[in-house]
Amino acid sequence: MATTHTHSAARLMMAPSVILLLAWMIVPLTMTVYFSFLRYNLLMPGTEEFAGFMNYRFFLTDPAFFDALANTLLLVGGVLAITVIGGIALALLLDQPMFGQGIVRILVIAPFFIMPTVSALVWKNMLMNPVNGLFAWIAKSLGLQPLDWLAVAPLTSIIIIVAWQWLPFATLILLTALQSLDEEQKEAAEMDGAGPLSKLAYIILPHMARAITVVILIETIFLLSVFAEILVTTNGGPGTQSTNITYLVYAQALLQFDVGGASAGGIVAVVLANIVAFFLIRLIGKNLES
Repeated sequence: MATTHTHSAARLMMAPSVILLLAWMIVPLTMTVYFSFLRYNLLMPGTEEFAGFMNYRFFLTDPAFFDALANTLLLVGGVLAITVIGGIALALLLDQPMFGQGIVRILVIAPFFIMPTVSALVWKNMLMNPVNGLFAWIAKSLGLQPLDWLAVAPLTSIIIIVAWQWLPFATLILLTALQSLDEEQKEAAEMDGAGPLSKLAYIILPHMARAITVVILIETIFLLSVFAEILVTTNGGPGTQSTNITYLVYAQALLQFDVGGASAGGIVAVVLANIVAFFLIRLIGKNLES
């Protein structure tokens, strides 16, 4: 009986937070679903009318949608490849004893605490600027022609910027996993004649598999909604070369004032994100069980 009262009291105390969270999520989602079935443009107030699935059909058949979908997948895949491989390399490096190890670790992790907008501005104006940027100065010093990164390779530039932000996160998670590896296993492998590559392939990477899966899961969820870096640097251009689904929805809503079409795009983005999250959660669940 006492246990029942305890559970009831716990549920009662949690109820306000749960209700607030549901209201915070369900109300905007419901309004988005409602607007997605309307022909609703902010430039023509009072002319809203029911449009059925027309907004979804236009959004899913728009050539810009396929460009944005491809760019989203390339962005997520590129950043994951850089952060996972780079995170493993940095974790292995930072796990070695060195002078000033604590300071080095803080410096490596520092980019993760910089706001995406600030980070994008730094890369745009101080590093990738074709006239005064650091990369342009290096190219001129080597006798090469400076490259306008954001115009010539916009999506690659976005991938580099976002990967720089997320690399510290991957490094921190993977370094924590690496430090939990029993030193006796590595010593036993060395006594059996295993070299560095053999230890990496058969001991270190299998031990870090769960941490790698967690990094992929968490990063993917956030990378599907990258926006600030694109807005600050390329505005989705040139054309749609650096437009992802999130920026495409923003452009339809706040640049073309098409609330109905943008709402349909938002629902499509939510569905796609949930599909990806579903498969990733199943993947991480299998890894945790093994």
